[in-house]
Amino acid sequence: MTVTFDAAGIGQLALRLGLVTEEQVQECLEELGNKKAPGEDMIRLMERKRYLSPFQSNKLRKGDTEGYFLGGYRILYKIASGSFGRVYRGDDPRTGQVVAIKVLRNKWTLDKQKIDLFLREGKLGMSIRHPNIVSVLSVGQDSQTGQYYIVMEFIEGGNLRDILQIRKKLEVEEALRIIDECAQGLEYAWQRGLTHRDIKPTNILIAANTGQAKLVDFGLAQISSHASTLLLQRQEDADEDIAVDRTVDYAGLEKATNQPPGDVRSDIFFLGCVLYECLTGQPLMPITRDRQARMQARRYQEVEETLRRNGPALGLTPPLMRLLARMVAFEPTQRLQNPTELLDAIQQCREELTGKKTSASGVAQEVRTLLVIEARENLKEPFRKLNHKGYRVVLSSDPQLAVRQFRKQPYDALIMDGGTVGREAVDAFNEVVRLAQQRGHPLAAILLLTSQQAEWEADVTRNGRSDILYLPVNFKQLVHRLEEMMHTPSMEPSEADTPSSTSTPGDPSMTTS
Repeated sequence: MTVTFDAAGIGQLALRLGLVTEEQVQECLEELGNKKAPGEDMIRLMERKRYLSPFQSNKLRKGDTEGYFLGGYRILYKIASGSFGRVYRGDDPRTGQVVAIKVLRNKWTLDKQKIDLFLREGKLGMSIRHPNIVSVLSVGQDSQTGQYYIVMEFIEGGNLRDILQIRKKLEVEEALRIIDECAQGLEYAWQRGLTHRDIKPTNILIAANTGQAKLVDFGLAQISSHASTLLLQRQEDADEDIAVDRTVDYAGLEKATNQPPGDVRSDIFFLGCVLYECLTGQPLMPITRDRQARMQARRYQEVEETLRRNGPALGLTPPLMRLLARMVAFEPTQRLQNPTELLDAIQQCREELTGKKTSASGVAQEVRTLLVIEARENLKEPFRKLNHKGYRVVLSSDPQLAVRQFRKQPYDALIMDGGTVGREAVDAFNEVVRLAQQRGHPLAAILLLTSQQAEWEADVTRNGRSDILYLPVNFKQLVHRLEEMMHTPSMEPSEADTPSSTSTPGDPSMTTS
């Protein structure tokens, strides 16, 4: 019912609801010059001054006294809507922080199964923090309205689908950068045992100010098994589980390839489909809302042939074709096996597209592969910058990857952070150094330890090309030491166990040689 409050009454109602401050109310009343003016005049003035949003104004007109806040955040206006929930822009009235608030639709609030799916999605999102994953700030149920909500960081910009609808396709380097950033988010989650399970252009947000890509809706990993089971039971009623619809393509691929849900290679497959669309402006698989059609094995089996047939005609060069072929191979064993391998493949594709890297003086530089084993995400960022300084950097938190990768294809340098990885770093470090000596491969290897780990030093294999540095260490010093070691002549196997540098246990400075 429409309210009949005058200007002062509307101002007091908005103040009581926590939508405006007393100073803002007084300012508007003074500008109107009449406290008895129609309430509509007050609403329009407060909206014009941006003290109220249209969403809030419409609720005030109806006399609503609830639904303006969720989880302590103020709702400003709706920005998206789907069958499972609605998404609003909001802010924190205490700090001004802008957020996105996803609200479960009222028609699902009596369905315990859907409530559980919604809350589990939010709680899973709260467990991961990465620059390329939209952060979940809180999840809960409003005590007054009973509404279930998820509060996320707000990304000013749009999703990749919106961008492609306007621009049709992207330049190669921009497309590779976006996919690279998505892969970094996937790697972070995968190293924590999680997969995305809903990779598509609408779930990739692009920040307007930086162009940074962020994965959203990173919450289906733990509910995928349940969803796929429901799908395979082929429920036909109109209220079929929403989570099934959101993972139907994954279920179809994994059924066709006889793989269980939660396989990270499925994320890589669908990220490859996104890359193809970014580069060509066309989908790699036929678009259909028919669930039975989306479950047909032929839909996924034909992807490789579609790529081979259409890719070159649409301007895809051999390096791009090779990268895409490794991402969208029908047989899971033929795909890139994890996001770390994907990041490596993207970097290799870039190098093939641009040729050898050059220095600032225009002199060609040899590209050297550096494997960094680092468990803390915030410490990885400086290493990524070395990609522009003559290195191809591969990052992981798994020390055994260093061993497996060296056996598969020896690399040029290794930095292993025992401070964040732990004792396993020593064993893996020694094994890689041993393999390098055995093969006569010139590997430069640095193991980082804390002063508390000094007792491990006696167990570490060291020579002219392998060494220990104690944390904390200046990044510039670390790279300088690495460069020194890379220009040190290879040691003969008989010299392998002869220490070439001295260190003081507990000394946080860099060891000297």
